[in-house]
Amino acid sequence: MKNYSYTPQGVCSKQITFGIDENGKLRNVKFTGGCPGNLAAISKLVEGADPKDIINILKGNDCAGRGTSCADQLALALEAAAQA
Repeated sequence: MKNYSYTPQGVCSKQITFGIDENGKLRNVKFTGGCPGNLAAISKLVEGADPKDIINILKGNDCAGRGTSCADQLALALEAAAQA
């Protein structure tokens, strides 16, 4: 499994870590900071998913008019990982 770390911008969370396994599935998503209950729920919901599907679902999600959200930042992190 390849592990990634991403520093989100414009949101309350300070770090997003995750892995992509040998089958291309998302594993072990963890947010540091932010809204613990909501982010733990997102982590559970995306476990084992295809990163492309998660990008399509979460990209552009806005939090309180910030133009981004922790979910959107996860989508951006997954896009960056796909290009690494």
